[in-house]
Amino acid sequence: MFFGDKESRLLAQAKERLKSLQAQKPLHEGSSIKEMLQRNGISRRDFLKWASTMTAAMALPASFAPLTAKAAEVADRLPLIWLHMAECTGCSESLLRSDGPSIDSLIFDYVSLEYHETIMAASGWQAEQNLESAIERHKGNYILLVEGGIPSGATENCLTIGALGHTGAHSCKVAAANAKAIFAIGSCSSFGGIQAAAPNPTQARPLHKTISQPVINVPGCPPSEKNIVGTLLHFILFGTLPPTDAYRRPLWAYGQRIHDLCERRGRFDAGEFVQRFGDEGAEAGYCLYKVGCKGPYTFNNCSKLRFNSHTSWPIQAGHGCIGCSEPNFWDNMGPFEEPVANHRFRPPLGATGMDNMADKVGITVLSAAVIGIAAHAVLSTIIKDKH
Repeated sequence: MFFGDKESRLLAQAKERLKSLQAQKPLHEGSSIKEMLQRNGISRRDFLKWASTMTAAMALPASFAPLTAKAAEVADRLPLIWLHMAECTGCSESLLRSDGPSIDSLIFDYVSLEYHETIMAASGWQAEQNLESAIERHKGNYILLVEGGIPSGATENCLTIGALGHTGAHSCKVAAANAKAIFAIGSCSSFGGIQAAAPNPTQARPLHKTISQPVINVPGCPPSEKNIVGTLLHFILFGTLPPTDAYRRPLWAYGQRIHDLCERRGRFDAGEFVQRFGDEGAEAGYCLYKVGCKGPYTFNNCSKLRFNSHTSWPIQAGHGCIGCSEPNFWDNMGPFEEPVANHRFRPPLGATGMDNMADKVGITVLSAAVIGIAAHAVLSTIIKDKH
């Protein structure tokens, strides 16, 4: 909740930050964001509506909307380096593969993306040189985004990149050493993803266990493009990393459970559950908990932002959430079409320090939630049957 003094302080901080960025020259000469949007058939009005939506998504007061628009306009002052590790490129696709380019994806066309293996024309030695040059030229000023899990230890060589055959872990450490901010994009980079699923033959690890610098995790398989762009805009606005939860996820995006804002929540409370896919309950839009929905244990804003140009998302389409933005979801949340209450819930592996304490508390609460939700599902069904 924002109050007068705090809001005024943050507004002043953001204005000062944007003023300093405006004083800098764009990294590459070219059209302004206004011209770029016009070429793609997006009006100024649509852009400002998008800025208002992003402001609300980032849990900022409406008074920040003009500053969010300005932050997007000066986004070409900050260089970005995007590295690919062991992944499917789905996180990049979340931004790039659109039937009609959204403003979110166009922002990434507009920013100074200095290195991105999927969309760059260079390859081989030239690509390697581009990466080294970008790191050296923008030392201490670039934002590093890493997509994918990272093999480690004796199997580190399972992922080698570029003409020099550097390992993925080596490339991450070199690029992170001089980065101004570091974002792990997607569940693979944030938590290891499917690459780290048991028995984890490549000993894949998340980014924060590979480098020593602070990392902001933007998990999801894939994450919403707004979660990626919003995290970038927050850094542009304030010059600082956003507040995070115990798993280093931005609270504005991952602070609520999917279950809390799900359109089927009323069905859950009424004890109306799909018993099997294709039954009458499924046709009527009943709650998907009994066929495996992990929404009650998953922190993300999918139910607000949705996918496919914000038209739908898995639960709306008829399949339960699989908990893809949670640590070790591949092991902990499966089988994906059975309730969590039907199998033993395992805590994230290898957590240490305060995160470990938070994990233990979280798992205790989650275990109670599993029991409570399962009991609710059973009792609601019994009561409904009696009526």
